[in-house]
Amino acid sequence: MSPHHVLVVDDDPTIGEVVAGYLCRAGFSVDLAAHGPAALAAAAARRPKLVILDLMLPGMDGFQVCHTLRRDGPVPVIMLTALSGEEDRILGLEVGADDYVTKPFSPRELVLRVESVLRRTERSGAPGPVLRASGLELDPGARRVTRCGRQLALTLREFDLLGHFMRHPGTTCGREQLMREVWGWEFGDLSTVTVHVRRLRSKIEEDPAHPRLILTVWGAGYRFDGHPE
Repeated sequence: MSPHHVLVVDDDPTIGEVVAGYLCRAGFSVDLAAHGPAALAAAAARRPKLVILDLMLPGMDGFQVCHTLRRDGPVPVIMLTALSGEEDRILGLEVGADDYVTKPFSPRELVLRVESVLRRTERSGAPGPVLRASGLELDPGARRVTRCGRQLALTLREFDLLGHFMRHPGTTCGREQLMREVWGWEFGDLSTVTVHVRRLRSKIEEDPAHPRLILTVWGAGYRFDGHPE
């Protein structure tokens, strides 16, 4: 069995089979599901390393599937969508997708995205020292974050983003830099970073509308002003 098992969820059998074929040739093992309940059953039978998830599924849509899958623990998700509007892309990111691909897409590019997300996930999972700042405690080995002793529910990418900020307190980080160093992408939609910063603030700030930990440096990026403990 391949250590990199991918679950592909799409109600179009042609798309599912093409994507599965490219992934298998790249060395992945693949399960296919045509709708939400089948996807959840497949994930329960064999937990995937990554999920490729169509947004517009019949009945139970991709957002609901993503939310339900993550109840059992973090798993990287790449969303497939026929919706190309910025609001639709941002909505996908706000529910915790690690990447999105707009239909029609190149299967080769999708495989590269899968490899990129998995590389980043594996690197970020390497144990390191526990980080503490302003009531926050981030444990890289356990992939757990607490705030004043209360555990926070962060997505994979929110965890990685907070870890980057806590390792570089007082340093202004541009969105392009964060995309390279947190996502491992050399190019992409910078709104990805903006959305994840907004979501992270909603979970770690006392007043997300007036943040005191992750500050916006206008025209330059973001700076973490937490005090190391």
